Amino acid sequence: MSRRSERAENRRRRRRTTIAITAIASAFALVGVAGVTGVAWANGELERLNSTEIPCTEPAELHVVADPAIAATVKAIAADYDASAKSCSRTEVVSQASVDTAAMLASGNAKGLDAWIPDSPVWLVRMSSTARSLGRSVPNFALERSIASSPVVFAADAAHASELGDLVPGWNALMKGAFTALLPDPDSSSASLSALQAMERRADIGSPRQFQSAMIALNDTVLPTAADAFAALAQSPASTFAIASEQQIALHNSEVGSSPLVALSPSDGTLALNYPFLRALDKSELAKNLPAAGEEPAAATAESLALELRARELDGLKLALWGAKDAFAADGFRDGVGSGELDQEGVLSEAIAVDTAAAGAQVAILRTWGVLSLRSRILSVIDVSGSMEEPTVTGLRRIDLLTQATSSTLAQFSGDVDLGLWIFSTERAGDRDWEALAPIDRLGDDEHKAALGSAIASLPGRLGGATGLYDTALAAVAHVRSTYDSERVNSVLLLTDGRNEDENGITLDQLLVQLTEMNDPAKPVPVILVGIGPDTDVDAMRAIATATGGAAYSAAKPQDLSTVLTDALSQRACRPNC
Repeated sequence: MSRRSERAENRRRRRRTTIAITAIASAFALVGVAGVTGVAWANGELERLNSTEIPCTEPAELHVVADPAIAATVKAIAADYDASAKSCSRTEVVSQASVDTAAMLASGNAKGLDAWIPDSPVWLVRMSSTARSLGRSVPNFALERSIASSPVVFAADAAHASELGDLVPGWNALMKGAFTALLPDPDSSSASLSALQAMERRADIGSPRQFQSAMIALNDTVLPTAADAFAALAQSPASTFAIASEQQIALHNSEVGSSPLVALSPSDGTLALNYPFLRALDKSELAKNLPAAGEEPAAATAESLALELRARELDGLKLALWGAKDAFAADGFRDGVGSGELDQEGVLSEAIAVDTAAAGAQVAILRTWGVLSLRSRILSVIDVSGSMEEPTVTGLRRIDLLTQATSSTLAQFSGDVDLGLWIFSTERAGDRDWEALAPIDRLGDDEHKAALGSAIASLPGRLGGATGLYDTALAAVAHVRSTYDSERVNSVLLLTDGRNEDENGITLDQLLVQLTEMNDPAKPVPVILVGIGPDTDVDAMRAIATATGGAAYSAAKPQDLSTVLTDALSQRACRPNC
């Protein structure tokens, strides 16, 4: 049994005692994060719930999803709470990577969730942005204060620590190439994402491309997880560090047989991972069960009593988590505000000062990283039907906004991306609905990149015809499959502002059958569709995406196209099964 497991078991034995439930001293303010509604319990509401006589005939079933780094600790505390005299609950704690939970919530595939504990508020903002880009409703969560935290540091191999000399790693020095850093994939690592934000903040004034150049360089040292980065340190020079949270280092050092690591605090400050308690809200249920001010509660139904019991128990669990600082410290976490002492190998006892992270800015960095780090082979297929002439509220036509968005995205791609361009509308080339403007080739070829730029600039002069969506989608998938590169992610990116209008082409059902027959799990060609404006056939887009393992995004407001397009390119639609 590992030391972590022993500590958890000892804690379960010690803490089978009553956990006192106290009222919150003051109300939390309404919190809104990037469009995510945050509603906290006011003092009187919690007091009413705690004082209400609700018979414990059936324990409230609480379903909590927690990031794997903290899930074991949360599960032990929840078990203690369930066993306490004042509780009437049975809590299930599921361990799932924060990025995967965010993707499932955004796509509407996470049901029955009462609370979510990610390793950063950034995943709440990311989930909200993704849901909107997918054209889905944004799940409501109350963003409440963090139950634990852990600063982002540099991990060094303890065996090589004496060889470092005067080298003290920092974010600005990393951007200047003073040392090498192994970076767990920022697509799923909050520690790496916080590191990127710390780097951006410390870029030299007057060097606008310094941070972007550093991200491109870091792309060569990306590893899937922190564990992979730790393993690589043993075979790396002394001047190589891994980016990780303090808790990840403490956990690694507690494992039997691990190579000891040392946590080095960045010389120019850092950020921290914060683990917020996010309460899932159903405002309709909340409204029907809470009486208005000055009103007496209506006669309680069995359903409303069950809902109130769940709310009360969820508050009790939250308070138990907030009060369990010693339990979190035993597993390498600082408290929710970054304080507290640790008694862990390889990390400082005293807490270090940290800057405040900005979740919205981190999502923007993640989008940029997603585009810069692409190693894909993409056929971009653009709708040039007559409806793309339609004006938008910006005063620009749909095609103008699309041209701007695609040109901007093209400029961000690295030279390692293979990109081709088709356009489509009915009878574009004889009876065919599509026309190739540029073959799929490496953007590192300056002539090819210039040809793509010219083709994109020419789009406004090529408008006409109706939308030949289905025939074009089938032909695009067939083309990419016929020139498949097994060393890359092969995909079709299709942008359209309408629905299929080709009366002489195949039907949706025929398209889906042929796509299914064409599918080869060993050679996937996902279709990523982006709808522009309010007239797109979202249901048909989602059906095509599902048949190919892709995703359908929607810029219902054409002025949002640039953000939605970046979301579509930077996210992996296969989450959480990739």
